[in-house]
Amino acid sequence: MIAIFNKFRTGLLPLYVFLTILTASVTLVSCSKDDDLEIQNNFPFEVNVMPVPKDVANEQTVEIRITIQRKGNYSNTQYFLRYFQFDGQGTLQYYNEPPYQPNDLYQLPTEQFRLYYTSTSAVSQSFDVWISDSFGNEKQITFQFNSSD
Repeated sequence: MIAIFNKFRTGLLPLYVFLTILTASVTLVSCSKDDDLEIQNNFPFEVNVMPVPKDVANEQTVEIRITIQRKGNYSNTQYFLRYFQFDGQGTLQYYNEPPYQPNDLYQLPTEQFRLYYTSTSAVSQSFDVWISDSFGNEKQITFQFNSSD
């Protein structure tokens, strides 16, 4: 009986070798370095703005509510704001912070915030707000106010 078992075991040796080679081949092919794991950390975003008045008087302050909506979530993304006023005069500020200087870059601490624009002229006013992220994605929002004086 032992002789039959040894003969049967020796007959299966080529099958064991074949299975070992097949398993090693599949393992090596599946671990190939050609398939680099891609990690996405650059997510585009959209900017939503609540409606604002069309008219503004001299020395009147208008609240602008802005929400940044990400298309993905990467925890280290930072958002920045800059603005440029090309018609009229006024100041733009974040809550109670000092007014922003045109074309300077300011970091935004949250993705939902309020800006306050105060008119300092009696003519129509227009300005652009640029919101960008730390990966170079950028959105432009244009605001136009007619003078109510």
